[in-house]
Amino acid sequence: MMGFPILTLMLLVPLIAAVACLLANARVARRIALVATLIDLALGIMLWTNYDIGGAQWQFTERAQLFAGFSWALGIDGIALMLIVLTVFLMPICIGASWLSIEKRVGEYMAAFLLMETLMIGVFTAQDLFLFYIMFEAGLIPMYLIIGVWGGANRIYASYKFFLYTLLGSVLMLIAMLWMANEAGTTDIPTLMAYDFDPAAQKWLWLAFFASFAVKMPMWPVHTWLPDAHVQAPTAGSVILAGVLLKMGGYGFIRFSLPMFPEASAQFAPLIFALSMIAVVYTSLVALVQTDMKKLIAYSSVAHMAIVTIGLFAFNRQGIEGAMIVMLSHGLVSGALFMAVGVIYDRLHTREIDRYGGLAINMPYYALFFMLFTMASVGLPGTSGFVGEFLALIGIYQVSSWVTLVCATGIILGAAYMLYLYRRVVFGVQKNADTAAMPDLDLREWLMMAPIAAAVLWMGVYPESFLAPMRADIAALDARLARAKPAGDAQIKAGVPKPATAAEHEEAH
Repeated sequence: MMGFPILTLMLLVPLIAAVACLLANARVARRIALVATLIDLALGIMLWTNYDIGGAQWQFTERAQLFAGFSWALGIDGIALMLIVLTVFLMPICIGASWLSIEKRVGEYMAAFLLMETLMIGVFTAQDLFLFYIMFEAGLIPMYLIIGVWGGANRIYASYKFFLYTLLGSVLMLIAMLWMANEAGTTDIPTLMAYDFDPAAQKWLWLAFFASFAVKMPMWPVHTWLPDAHVQAPTAGSVILAGVLLKMGGYGFIRFSLPMFPEASAQFAPLIFALSMIAVVYTSLVALVQTDMKKLIAYSSVAHMAIVTIGLFAFNRQGIEGAMIVMLSHGLVSGALFMAVGVIYDRLHTREIDRYGGLAINMPYYALFFMLFTMASVGLPGTSGFVGEFLALIGIYQVSSWVTLVCATGIILGAAYMLYLYRRVVFGVQKNADTAAMPDLDLREWLMMAPIAAAVLWMGVYPESFLAPMRADIAALDARLARAKPAGDAQIKAGVPKPATAAEHEEAH
């Protein structure tokens, strides 16, 4: 364990840099932002290398009582560690993606990104209920500004829709948190994760948290803000929105809904399965008919995140491990795909698929990277996408073969729309002279693409690097959920009752 407050330092570095960016000119602001994100990346690597696998569940803890009912409480487990590493890995790449494309109010833009980095890391490190809520909700503000100020032609509509959807869902969560703090007499998240709330109250608490997390994921039918936000956001905004912000919903399910309300989670698992199955098939079909590249990738994100929710509510280790790997993989792959769109958008200033074609001729290196990320999105063995989906499907199959069948259908549809996109953009005849004249990747774009490509292959070939820190925490969550596991297809057919809940045990004795 390290002797200095590394988590607080990781929060302070981008926060201080954000203030500095507001006071600097455009050229200096870019450099400050890049240096700050690289420092946080170095601290994130230090965090990963010093994390004690098999040690205490909560490590690098920091606690200071600020005032009654609120404390500065930070700490991470393996699950939070991996999401923090994902965040600090993507942030320098986002700054690089914005290096030339953002020309107005550069200092404010960089400050918004750095503030968002602080808040995202804060979500994953917070161990106080209300500290988590502040970090979780405050992250809306910089993203709202990034879309609304530096976005596309319809940016005002998209930013308001994004803000209202995500804010309204969180009001109920705040009410539930106030009730929980009063009931349990603490705002400490690790304590609340082991606290047994009354099963009757769990139902309402679960629904209150679900209202917030379902929008953040986003789950069908509250997903409609996502395509608009992605289409209007600048490239780096789309990268961080898909790469990290969507993962806050999944993290919320893992940190709150499942361990704090296990009986309610089991009760509502069929609802999750139903909504997720609709999302997998429906959004995949919608993606097939898109003419805008960003909108197609946005709809694919909804389908992939549906695999996450199904894996989490499978209530077994394989499902939860698969869901976590899908989140990490999707963070890399979807971010890379949005970056690939941004590369050619910067050259031609259009995202219409029909304006491209034959890019393999004049942009062979771009075509190679785009192919790798497309294959990872499809789930090709050897890439990160395969590992997560395979584990998640194994977990789901233990619960329901029908749900697994629908999810597998979604994967087939995913291959259809991604390969169809790739064929139209990269292969075929070059129809337009301006497309044929586009230059291949420059050094800056290589430095953005190559690290993500390496991470995608690393996760696909040796996923144990990413699973090992999380395994003990997922096992602890699985043990917590064991008493509330829903009956699977095999149990129902055999007439075997599902395990009794805590409340049923009490009634029996």
